[in-house]
Amino acid sequence: MTSAPLKGAGLTEVAPWADGTGAAARSVRPSRPRRRGRGAPYWFLVPTLTLFAAFTVVPIGYAIWLSLHRVQVKGIGLGKGARQQVWNGLGNYTDVLKDSEFGHSVLRAFGYGLIVIPTMLGLALLFALMLDTPRARSAPFARLAIFLPYAVPGIIAALMWGFLYLPDVSPFFYLLDKLGLPQPDLFDGGNLYLSFANIAVWGGTGFNMIVIYTALRAIPPDIYEAARIDGATDLKIALRIKIPIVLPSLVLTFFFSVIATLQVFTEPMALKPLTNGLPSSWSPLMAIYDKAFLQSDIYGASATAVVLALATFVLSFTLLRISDRYTREDRA
Repeated sequence: MTSAPLKGAGLTEVAPWADGTGAAARSVRPSRPRRRGRGAPYWFLVPTLTLFAAFTVVPIGYAIWLSLHRVQVKGIGLGKGARQQVWNGLGNYTDVLKDSEFGHSVLRAFGYGLIVIPTMLGLALLFALMLDTPRARSAPFARLAIFLPYAVPGIIAALMWGFLYLPDVSPFFYLLDKLGLPQPDLFDGGNLYLSFANIAVWGGTGFNMIVIYTALRAIPPDIYEAARIDGATDLKIALRIKIPIVLPSLVLTFFFSVIATLQVFTEPMALKPLTNGLPSSWSPLMAIYDKAFLQSDIYGASATAVVLALATFVLSFTLLRISDRYTREDRA
């Protein structure tokens, strides 16, 4: 039994089912690539884009729209039609830039950041370098112990530390009293910055440590072995090899910390009922909350939120460009 060659559109295929008499023959056409299903990946983006538009784009647009309006009160403000929403242009933004309380809240946030960011990132880098050494013992347990405070919700951490700051219920003040040592007021003056900074450092060091430690683990071990052969100590390896390589991770954590500093809200808001020395507009977000819900000025609060968002974007973009410029110069 032989196979008959088949010809069709320039192709030849041998049909094993054909006999020698030439019966049963068919032409084979070249297969065309299927275009069906090319748009399927874009359909998977629809839920994400829908949620992003509903919960991000629309609220931002509505906040901008509110910031350009104000309430016009007629008469004593009672009755139907006594309060009308009218166009205000850039009037709310002008009021924000003239608001001294908002300016003071921004300065307090920067002072808070000057304490938090260097301390938190310094400890995160130190812990990551210590855990990355070959002689580190119980490294998995240490990583978990350092990271665990980050898993505690911010409001719970703030309340926990807040009660530890109170002299009447804090065990630390009890020990200081028994030892005859002075008991500082952690809710007054400059100590207030240290109290807030302590909560932020306690909760944020673990996250930044994990980011830096992950970057350290990605470095090939051959580099360390070559450095040790040349006589480099662990300190020199850390200063001249590890830190320069993980510099992008340090920059990333620095950006996150700056944004978190400008958006600090949980710690001062949770500790405000525990002290009388904390103003309602201590931080920028507290100033926005105070204006929106305590003063019932939703239009001015929207303008303040837009100004804060633009300032955060400009600051982050500027720092990113500066960092990118220095990184390119170092590589060149």
